[in-house]
Amino acid sequence: MSKLFSLPSIWLACFIGAFAPAIFAGLDSLAQKEDIIAGVNTRLAEVGYIGLGFGVQGVIILGVLAVSSEYYTESSESGGGRQIETSLSVVPSRLYFLLAKAGAVTLISVLLCVIAIVIIMLSTQLILGEYAPAFEWFRLIGAVCYWVLTALIAFGLTLITRNSMIPLAVLMINSSIVSFSILLAKVTTLAVYLPDRAGIDMFMSMSDRFHTPFTGGLVMSTWVVILMIVAAIVFHRRDVAS
Repeated sequence: MSKLFSLPSIWLACFIGAFAPAIFAGLDSLAQKEDIIAGVNTRLAEVGYIGLGFGVQGVIILGVLAVSSEYYTESSESGGGRQIETSLSVVPSRLYFLLAKAGAVTLISVLLCVIAIVIIMLSTQLILGEYAPAFEWFRLIGAVCYWVLTALIAFGLTLITRNSMIPLAVLMINSSIVSFSILLAKVTTLAVYLPDRAGIDMFMSMSDRFHTPFTGGLVMSTWVVILMIVAAIVFHRRDVAS
């Protein structure tokens, strides 16, 4: 974990993960307050949770950097090698190496989500006052699970591709600008079994909700397990310490 925090970009990921959801939630709370004053129907039950849905960018960056940092080519003054060669020399067990990395990503993701939840609760209470929704603990746990599983998806994809830009671009766009699974859902109902679409049902009460929180988490977890197994196999066969 200390190795991860030595990366300057990790601090940007932590900042985004901790505070971006609160910004989304704050803006949404202001919009809901205006609707309350105007007597318009509101979405108070979703205030805060929407911020948690959009705020996973921080843990996506975290999952990507945890792997991609190992493949940066060092300067000629440092020997011109890659960190992965040193890491595999110091930690011969590839399984232990991956578990340690994934464990660090998991712990940091949980911490960031908890911080984001606390800030969201405070900000919505400050803005909405007596109209602030009572957050449900099982939905908050679902949000934490969603963050962790999303971070591990970013981790696994980066391990397979050995490229930070591809998983970073795909996952960031999918979680913020346009959701590919939502677009695909207009074509086929099988899209509801894609990891992000299933995972969001763990804490969002959308009108088009398909899964229960449990089944949504089960579907997303299955994707993560399969992805991590594939990533571990690829990592074991491909990367050799010099």
